[in-house]
Amino acid sequence: MTSFINQDRPPVFCPGCTHERITKGLDKAFSNMGLEADKIAIVTDIGCSGLFDTFFNVHALHGVHGRALTYAAGLKLADPSLNVIVTMGDGGLGIGGAHVLSACRKNLDLTLIVLNNFNFGMTGGQYSATTPNDAVVGSEFLNRAEIPIDICSVAKSAGATYISKCSGHDPKLPEELVKAMQHKGFSLVETLGLCTGRYTKRNQLTVKSIDQMIEKNPVPGGVVEENQRPEYGELYRELAKKESRFPEPLVIESQFDLPDPGRQEIVILGSAGMRIVTAGDIVCHAGISAGMNASIKNDYNITVLRGQSVSEILLTPEEIGYTGIESPTVVLALSDEGVARRKKIFQTLAPSTFVLKEKSVTIPETPARVEEIDFKALKIKKQDWALASLGLIAARNIAVTKDMLTLALKSRFNDKVFGLAMETVEKMF
Repeated sequence: MTSFINQDRPPVFCPGCTHERITKGLDKAFSNMGLEADKIAIVTDIGCSGLFDTFFNVHALHGVHGRALTYAAGLKLADPSLNVIVTMGDGGLGIGGAHVLSACRKNLDLTLIVLNNFNFGMTGGQYSATTPNDAVVGSEFLNRAEIPIDICSVAKSAGATYISKCSGHDPKLPEELVKAMQHKGFSLVETLGLCTGRYTKRNQLTVKSIDQMIEKNPVPGGVVEENQRPEYGELYRELAKKESRFPEPLVIESQFDLPDPGRQEIVILGSAGMRIVTAGDIVCHAGISAGMNASIKNDYNITVLRGQSVSEILLTPEEIGYTGIESPTVVLALSDEGVARRKKIFQTLAPSTFVLKEKSVTIPETPARVEEIDFKALKIKKQDWALASLGLIAARNIAVTKDMLTLALKSRFNDKVFGLAMETVEKMF
């Protein structure tokens, strides 16, 4: 029988720890299935169960606590031929519970082995999501204030298609792991075991009492008939093949010359509903059409229909490493809310900076050159002030030209909206 155990770093657990038996059981399961090492991937996170990836001569990925299933999903989707096994302790189970639920719902062909030893064994024996209420643990009374989770029941209700619970000392463990790994879909095997380094020093837990726990709360092991459905990866690829409409990537070719090909920093200060972010996007399109590199940073409230809306756009012939605004060349002050959000910049503006201020907006004193415009008198709706401002700086050949702006609008909007946008822009010329 071929063993996959890494002889250069064999399993080293506390004496009597059930994890060592599970390690050997998993190794035997691999051998019984006749698998090749390059077709096995073990994914782990933090904790004693997180050592499994170092004990096997197979593909391995070690990540942060509770997130192992997310990495495993990526591996399986990238290479469906892999046998992907995730080992997770009850600590990782609690920390990554949302990912466990997601894996159950998706039914991706992964096998999750939950090594449940009822505590955070590596970090001091604190209570975990599975610690019994009457246990004595390293976190005082906290486990008495909660009820332990029954992961098999939760997994069943979340849609897992294969569920099993067994003792880590069960001689039939390798057979159970084989059945779980051969199942086409998401399988979860909860193994109950002893943490001799922490838990059993304070609690009377034995192999016999583990068997009694399983007998008292039996889990109908194996395939969950009511949850059977297509495996996620196969279904995903089948649906993707049927999808015939995909958005074409927008290609903007360099075809214009800027009046000033140097670095341009444009700040648009507005409010929700004024299409500030859209205006920033249009400036980026325009800059790219003149061979410039572009970046945009937007600032708006999580309540997107209320509060400030600020866009900071950087156009430069150089590669962009840092996207921050250092010395604005253009500031469009279109609302008091936006100005209040960036009021400190006005004192630092250079005399050469062009500030366009809507008549109704108040700005702090600034050394920059300020031009005021009354959009209301021009009968331009408030939601179009940002677009009209772009038209005005294009008319002044500041940062963008009319040709650049026209191309950006045409690439951004359909014919009807483009026509309406150009009507607004033309009013500024």
